[in-house]
Amino acid sequence: MKKINNLVLGAMVLAASSLLYSCEKTQTTSDGIEYTYVEQGDDKTKDGEFVVYHFTAKTGSDSLFISSYDQPVPPYLQHLDSAEAKTGIDEIFLNLNNGDSIVITATAEKIFAAGGGVPPFLDNDEMVTISIGVINVLEEAVFEDYFNDLVAEQQRKQAEQAGVQLDEDVSALEAYIEENNLDANRTESGLFYVIEEEGNGPQVEQGDKISVDYTGYVLDGTVFDTSVESKAKEANTYDENRPYEPFSFNVGEGMVIPGWDEGLQLLKEGAKAKFLIPSPLAYGPSQRGAIIVPNSILIFDVEVTDVEKQ
Repeated sequence: MKKINNLVLGAMVLAASSLLYSCEKTQTTSDGIEYTYVEQGDDKTKDGEFVVYHFTAKTGSDSLFISSYDQPVPPYLQHLDSAEAKTGIDEIFLNLNNGDSIVITATAEKIFAAGGGVPPFLDNDEMVTISIGVINVLEEAVFEDYFNDLVAEQQRKQAEQAGVQLDEDVSALEAYIEENNLDANRTESGLFYVIEEEGNGPQVEQGDKISVDYTGYVLDGTVFDTSVESKAKEANTYDENRPYEPFSFNVGEGMVIPGWDEGLQLLKEGAKAKFLIPSPLAYGPSQRGAIIVPNSILIFDVEVTDVEKQ
């Protein structure tokens, strides 16, 4: 079986434990963390088995700040009888059994004792509530297939959602193009582009090392990044600590968003163009700062300043 990395609760690193299973509904760990069984499974997890679970974490004011339901696949851990629990959180998580549903209430300091410290938005003594529900417990021999099936199903859902989002983005871009009177072309993938200057250098091809000056913004015109100093000053995004120069990378190797990899291969050295990129060809449902929110359509003004054939 190939190596699989454990997904863990936020920044917490959980060690395995061999604590005896208890039938009590409410218990306290060795470091004073109180936890209550909403439901309690009957079968004790065996050495080497994988526990798949979901969890949520809320502040004392009932504000959700971590949820495994937002992850592509649920987190899991492997139960090992030979390992030793180091904290109360270890004792709870690494003694999970199939069918367990548990609520943990403790201070942030105790909850995050095994991780990288208390998050900055929490006080050390603020009460935190963790709710855990075990989905499945599986033998090592079948876990990899189970996990791969989960990943495949998630990828299927993501592709389906991306298709729906693409249709919405294309409609929004068509309206933007009409409103701004742009002479845009569209590729099969959904990328729109306007070639403003053809350029007279070599054609950009996959594998070429190229340099590009760019300014990126969202549909309302807000600039989120630029390699051009004058554009940065104009947009009030100038940063004296960064260099303003063309960005260099190898085309078609996944070093940039798909809309760039595709669009730049339509250009020659010296060309200037505008790319109108639907979110599935940009950052999709991911958020990249305050301006690039989930499913953001991105627009780039680009100039290919150099093409180096490999």
